[in-house]
Amino acid sequence: MSMNQYLNISQDTIQLLKQIQDLLDQLDPEAEPRAFIVPGSPQPRGTIIVFPGSFNPPTIAHLALLKQAQEFARHQALSDGKGSQTVQLYAAMSKHIVDKEHVERPLILDRIMLLQTVLRRYLPDAGVMLFNRGLYVEQAEAVRRSFPEVERLFFLIGFDKIVQILDPRYYVNRDAALNELFKLAELLVAPRGGASADDLADLLRQAQNQPFAQYIHVLPFVTAYRDISSTRIRQQVDEYSHDVPEEVQRFMRETRAYEPPVRQADGTEIDYYEERVKALEALLGKGEQHKLT
Repeated sequence: MSMNQYLNISQDTIQLLKQIQDLLDQLDPEAEPRAFIVPGSPQPRGTIIVFPGSFNPPTIAHLALLKQAQEFARHQALSDGKGSQTVQLYAAMSKHIVDKEHVERPLILDRIMLLQTVLRRYLPDAGVMLFNRGLYVEQAEAVRRSFPEVERLFFLIGFDKIVQILDPRYYVNRDAALNELFKLAELLVAPRGGASADDLADLLRQAQNQPFAQYIHVLPFVTAYRDISSTRIRQQVDEYSHDVPEEVQRFMRETRAYEPPVRQADGTEIDYYEERVKALEALLGKGEQHKLT
C-alpha cells in the first residue's frame, strides 16, 4: 500500500508536522529543563495556566477544565485588584524516552497535532507547550527560563496529583522540595472521581500542609465531567466516543490508533496505525536509528 493510503494530509499540515518534530528532536530529557511552544501558540507572558497531561486522547473534560481554570484566574486577578487581566492557557506534554521497538499509540506527534486542532476550534486563544522533563518543579523552571515575561504560573492538576505532591514518601526532604516548587508556581486543583472540594480542604488543613495552602487553589468543576477517562476511552472506543470532540472521533476512525491489528482474508494481519507511523517516518526522513516517538 502507498503512503497516501495512510496519510491524506495537506502541504500545510506536512510543514507543521516537520516543525513540531523538529521541536521534539530538541527536547533532550537529559538536558536542563526546557520548554517550547508549538507554532501558532501565543507567546507566554503575564499570567499563564499550564495543564500537563498525555491527552491520549483529548476529551471534553480536558476542554471544560481549561475553560474553568481560565475563569478562575480571571476572577483571581479581579480580586487582587489587577482588573480584567488576560490569562493564557496551555495544554502541555512532556517528551519521554520510548523503546525503539515499541510504537506509542498514538505518537506524541499525532497527539500534539490533534490537540492543537481541538484547541483551535474550542479554545482558539490557547496554545500547546512542550517540556523535556516531567516533574512539576522542572517544568516550572523550564517556563521561567524559557519565557521570562511570565509573571504568574499556575499548573492545572487533578486531585490525585495533589495527594502525590504532598505525600512525604516521594521526597528525601519534602518541605525543601515544595518550597522550591512554590517559589515558581501555584496549583489549581480540580476534583476528580469521588473527590470533592471538602477533601482538598481537609488535606490542606493537615498541619504539615498548612504552610503551602496559600499556593494551592481548589477549582470548582462540574460533576458531569469528573469521571471522564482517557484510559477508558482508549480501551472502549465505541462505548465512550461521546466523551471526545468530533475531531478526535474522526482521528480515531481514520487512524485506528486504539484498535488491534485487523485480520485479512488470507489470514495475515495488518496494523493500520503502525503503517501510518511508517508513512510518517518516511515523510519526515526518519530512519531505523531515529524512530518517531
